[in-house]
Amino acid sequence: MTGNALDRWFESPALRRLAAAIVVINGFFPALWVLLTSLKSEAELVQQPISYLPQAPSLANYARAFADQPLLSYLGNSFIVAGLATLGSLLVATGAAYAIARLNLRHRQLVLTAIVASSMFPLVTLLVPIFETMRVLGLLNTYTALVLPYVVLNLPVCTLVLVSFFQSIPRDLENAALIDGCTRIGALVKVVLPLAAPGLFTAGILAFVNAWDEFLLALSLNASASMRTVPVGITLYQGEFAFPWPIISAALVVAIVPVAVLIALFQERVVGGLTQGGLKG
Repeated sequence: MTGNALDRWFESPALRRLAAAIVVINGFFPALWVLLTSLKSEAELVQQPISYLPQAPSLANYARAFADQPLLSYLGNSFIVAGLATLGSLLVATGAAYAIARLNLRHRQLVLTAIVASSMFPLVTLLVPIFETMRVLGLLNTYTALVLPYVVLNLPVCTLVLVSFFQSIPRDLENAALIDGCTRIGALVKVVLPLAAPGLFTAGILAFVNAWDEFLLALSLNASASMRTVPVGITLYQGEFAFPWPIISAALVVAIVPVAVLIALFQERVVGGLTQGGLKG
C-alpha cells in the first residue's frame, strides 16, 4: 500500500467513526457495567447463563450501601479534602505559572523540565517520607494530612496547564493595565485570570478528580473511622469471605456521580482548556 493510499485510509470517515466508537466503549462500558450490577441482586449476579441486564431492577443495593457503612460521612470527607486541595493547588500553581510565563526567570526551561520530572515519581516511593512528615507534625488523622500532599502532587499538572494559558494571553493587555495604575498582582487578578478561566477550570477539575480518587495516602494517613474518604470506605464493604458486588457497585456509582456532574457542568470549559494551544518555550 502506497503512502498516499495509507493517508487516505487513515483519513477515511469510517476509520474515524470506528476509532471514536472504540474510545467511547472503552470509556463508558466499565461504568455502565457497574451501574447495571448495582441494580441486580446477588443471586442474579452469579446465575448461569450470565444476565447482562437486570431482570428485576432494584434500588435496594443503594439503600444497603448507605446503611451498611457511613457513606454520607465518607462523601463529606472527600468533598472537604478534594475541595481544599483544589483551592490550594490553584492558588500555588497560579503564582508559579505566572512567574514562569511572565517574569524573566533564568533557566525557565530547566524549571519546566524539573516540574515535569517531579510528577514522574511513583506515589508509593513517596509514601514513607510523607507519612513520617505528617507523624512528626502531628497531623495524622486530620484533613490537613491529605490536603497538603494532594496540593503538592497536583502542582505539576496544574502549573503546566496554567503556564500554557498565561503564555497565550497577549502581554499588551497586562502592560495597558500596568500603565493605568494596576500593580502586577492587580493585572493578574483583573486581566489575566478572567482570560485564563478555561485553564483554571481545567486545572481545577484535574486537581479535584485526582484528590477525589486517591486511595493510598487516604488509607495510610487517616486511619480514624471518622476521617475516611470514599475510596477507603468502599473497601470496607467486603467481608472476610464475601464480596457483595451489587452493594459495592452501588457505592461506586454514588462515588462517581459528583465527578460526573462536575465534568458535565463545565464540559465546554474543560474541552477548551485541554485543546487550547501548546506550551511555548
